[in-house]
Amino acid sequence: MALGVRTLLAFVVLVLIWFVWQWIRLEKGRPDSAAPRTWAPRTWDMAIGFGTNFLDALGIGNFATTTAAFKLFKRIPDEDIPGTLNTGHALAVLVEALIFIAAVPVDFTTLLGMILASVVGAWFGAGIVAGLPRRAVQVGMGFALLVAALLFLAANLHWIPGGGESLGLTGGTLVFAIAVNCVLGALMTLGIGLYAPCLILISFLGMSPMAAFPIMMGSCALLMPVAAVRFIKARRYNLRASVALAAGGVPGVLIAAYLVKSLPMVWLRWLVVVVVTYAALTMLASALKAQSPRELGPESA
Repeated sequence: MALGVRTLLAFVVLVLIWFVWQWIRLEKGRPDSAAPRTWAPRTWDMAIGFGTNFLDALGIGNFATTTAAFKLFKRIPDEDIPGTLNTGHALAVLVEALIFIAAVPVDFTTLLGMILASVVGAWFGAGIVAGLPRRAVQVGMGFALLVAALLFLAANLHWIPGGGESLGLTGGTLVFAIAVNCVLGALMTLGIGLYAPCLILISFLGMSPMAAFPIMMGSCALLMPVAAVRFIKARRYNLRASVALAAGGVPGVLIAAYLVKSLPMVWLRWLVVVVVTYAALTMLASALKAQSPRELGPESA
């Protein structure tokens, strides 16, 4: 294993430790006047974390599916969903990154450049999303989920380029990929997953689709803790749901990566298309309802 890869893996471990420390520190350091918050996870939310991160390790992604589950079962307020996704899934994706960066060869310059770009995008994106009102989050996530559903549809209908054999990029192509991944990192903070668009980008530029796994998982592993800390500071996330996603997600990743490894994905992707489309439409419907006088309440009249 090359020195650069070993160094990156060590850095991922340090980020994991830093994120856990920051999470605990920020929550424990709340003012005494703040409302008491419990860390105790709910069993059903742990099941959501297990299932969505199991699929994540197989390349499906976990943001769209988790949002669909939260909307279907009305688990948390819509405006807290982006922060909960980035916080709750961060630990599982950090574990994924350690597994796939070590196992799948890819040009180190390409890997590092795209990962760092996504982190920069996430830092700025989280600062914006954490301050958005509920309706703006609902509209943004609704359209983001529709995009995710279209990407799954494109994969099912084989509209996504098959890719090539290259394990890296150079010159202007690399600069283009870095710029796009920066934008994808920013969009992650609104709840649109990075996996599908990153896979399309990698394949379109002629790289091996397998090379997308360490790139997209490494990107998410480092951008999600950065974004999550901003959401935690702003208290724009659900603590119990985030803890549950983390508790269920890490075992889900380990089982998928080391025991299951692969599944026939076609029918599962079609199911995801239906579920994510449902979540998108319900999110947009919630935004429309918020415009009515009955939903706005007396203070807004």
